[in-house]
Amino acid sequence: MFVINKFLASLFSSVIYAVLRILGWKRKAVFANLLHVSLASVQPVDLPRLYRRLLCNLSRHAGELLFCFGIYKKLPADTAVYPCRLGGQDFCLADGSAPVLEKMRRGGLFLTAHFGNYEAIGPWLCRLGIPLVASYIPVRPAWLNRVLDRRIRSVDGRPYGIDARTPREFVRLLDEGKLFCLLADQDCRITSALPGTFLGQGANMNPLPDFLLRHRPATPVYACWLEESCNRRILHAEELEFRTNENSPSPVIDSYNCWLETRIKENPSLWYGFTHRRFYSENPEIYF
Repeated sequence: MFVINKFLASLFSSVIYAVLRILGWKRKAVFANLLHVSLASVQPVDLPRLYRRLLCNLSRHAGELLFCFGIYKKLPADTAVYPCRLGGQDFCLADGSAPVLEKMRRGGLFLTAHFGNYEAIGPWLCRLGIPLVASYIPVRPAWLNRVLDRRIRSVDGRPYGIDARTPREFVRLLDEGKLFCLLADQDCRITSALPGTFLGQGANMNPLPDFLLRHRPATPVYACWLEESCNRRILHAEELEFRTNENSPSPVIDSYNCWLETRIKENPSLWYGFTHRRFYSENPEIYF
């Protein structure tokens, strides 16, 4: 069955990649973002190649989620068994991640982004016995959102996504010892958004992490990412360190952005935030 699913995932990824590339999907936004941030490791001549790699990675991860996602949802719920081999792939934890995961079992704030196969991290954490709850903005079309909720954002038929609508509800989740997951991307377009800097450029930041930490200052903050090396899947878990800084409206977001910038500079083609207008609130002219 795994061989068939892997073939279907590969076929699906190839078709989606071809369609996206022919349509030039999000090409203008990707080029505008890359030129705006001017990453030291990305020269203008590399933009078309990086765009193709980004589409390739995105298509591959979409195929894995739709056809091979069961391998992540069957992971054993005991870190002591790592590394393990399942479905032809090796699953293991990065050095230093096991103690962080133990702390995550006691709850906290988990910040994540559209980096790599980030959707696969949630079920993995649930399988490890971590009390994860996540808040997602519904995607369009509605049928795709239903697929994500039922097939991907759930374990054993139990979804870990929630429909909490107010910051007070998120505070309650922290009080209950849950690990609250928040997609902390940039270009927040609400009136309470905080000014900040990302990849050297101004961007509006989500104020929710600061709200939560003002009301629950002892809350630990974590970040995770999934490394892919040949036929291995390696889960990295880190606790973010930050200090109150009068010159910064959001020390926790500054720390998180620094962490995310490091990941992006290591491999820009794995950050799917480049397909979004991440700097629109501060510099709308770059997208026209």
